Amino acid sequence: MSDTASTRATRNTPDRRPLAAAPDLLSSLAALLTAWVPRQRWFAGKGRMVTGFSLLSATELLPCTADGGTPGLLHLLVRAQQSAPPSRTPAGGDCYQLLLGVHPAPPQLAPAAIGRPAGGPLAGRTVYDALLDQRLCGLLLERLRVPGRLGALRFCREPDAVIPSGLTGRPIAVEQSNSSIVYGDSFILKVFRRIEPGINPDLELPRALADAKCARVPAPAAWFEAPAAEEGGEATTLGVLQPFLPGSADGWQLALNALAVRADFSGSARALGHATAEVHTALAQTLPVCELRRPQLETIATRMNERLTATARAVPVLQPYRARLRSAFDALAALGRDGRGWAAQRIHGDLHLGQTLRSADEGRWSLIDFEGEPARPLAERRRLEPAVRDVAAMLRSFDYAARSGPAGGDPWSLDWARRTRDAYCLGYAEAGGLDPRSAPELMRAYETDKAVYEVLYEARHRPDWLSVPMAAIRRLAAGGEPAVGADGSGASRSAGPDGRR
Repeated sequence: MSDTASTRATRNTPDRRPLAAAPDLLSSLAALLTAWVPRQRWFAGKGRMVTGFSLLSATELLPCTADGGTPGLLHLLVRAQQSAPPSRTPAGGDCYQLLLGVHPAPPQLAPAAIGRPAGGPLAGRTVYDALLDQRLCGLLLERLRVPGRLGALRFCREPDAVIPSGLTGRPIAVEQSNSSIVYGDSFILKVFRRIEPGINPDLELPRALADAKCARVPAPAAWFEAPAAEEGGEATTLGVLQPFLPGSADGWQLALNALAVRADFSGSARALGHATAEVHTALAQTLPVCELRRPQLETIATRMNERLTATARAVPVLQPYRARLRSAFDALAALGRDGRGWAAQRIHGDLHLGQTLRSADEGRWSLIDFEGEPARPLAERRRLEPAVRDVAAMLRSFDYAARSGPAGGDPWSLDWARRTRDAYCLGYAEAGGLDPRSAPELMRAYETDKAVYEVLYEARHRPDWLSVPMAAIRRLAAGGEPAVGADGSGASRSAGPDGRR
């Protein structure tokens, strides 16, 4: 955008219009948002009462005028105030991104409806979730096609990205911690809902991988953000547009399909291990790495123990296994005291079969969704960690598939999981990574930590699934170890950027 155009855009920014600047805008929406926001899958504060909202920014992406039959589009960043916030909640409450459609008459989008404010600047008009409206999704894509500042928002695009106009947007219906829109068969836009200051790993890491010429991850084409409040600070990522991979199938469904017909999945798992190692290698070559020694390993073990304690308090069924699970974390700390160490780097952070895609034509695996575990603070998700953490998470995913499929955890499906886990580790080692089975203490600690995380997640969101991680908890508490190398020795066969020293 030229300087003249930029000046003109700034002069006409929507937040200077009466609606975005109206002091009673949020108060007129508060009652509707208090009822609607806690029901959304992406709301992180479930179980605690919302006592109010504070407005951080408001921008009209499309004028919300009272006349005419076209909808307006209002972008809000609001902070939810809740009773008894946990220690990890940011001061003042969690921040959420809302994109609201505003229509003079009720639109034909009943599931998207939020309500009709009784007073204020939107009185009498229908407010609804704009990401369920194809027209407004199309407008959002048009904004991404034209870089520049608009009110409290900034739209960015990679210089070589070609984004056609007129693509129809459709929301992905599956429940998730964010909202995603697919445009034709070309792009997918992830709109982050719970917002923390700083660059999101789902933008940062794919851009770094693109710089490293790693073709295993779709490169971002565009994104939008809230500019940094201070000069030299990081902008806050609000949404990322990436190429859509039509015809690809996600690894979770592929695994379930194989289990349903009792088919071997080892070849696919081995190829997926190759893909994972390639991504880890590229990240280590492009972004900082460090060495974890005694202080860092003891800190990691302490955090794992703290998560175990908190989870056992929240999910009492875990309590009888707590002392035996601690042994995995204590063994990790003991390695540091013995002078052992591991390299740490940027990793995926929430790797599982649902975060992988295999192309239909070439059978090539890609990794997606680098946001990390959304429940963890952004600073934690950007922390350098052993690459084995991603590997352990994927091994847990194979176990999930075996216990969740039609066989329901019978002996054949559990053997399927064992063979699949071994094949994945073998593929990882073949592609240049350390054979993860040669670091049993590290693997057991991270697999135990992941199973504890799963127990808390399932207890809160899907109680019917709690038996799946609890089966792993019983195995790990009984001293179950990750599989060792094929020769039974557990010796390292290769070394890479994630290798143990």
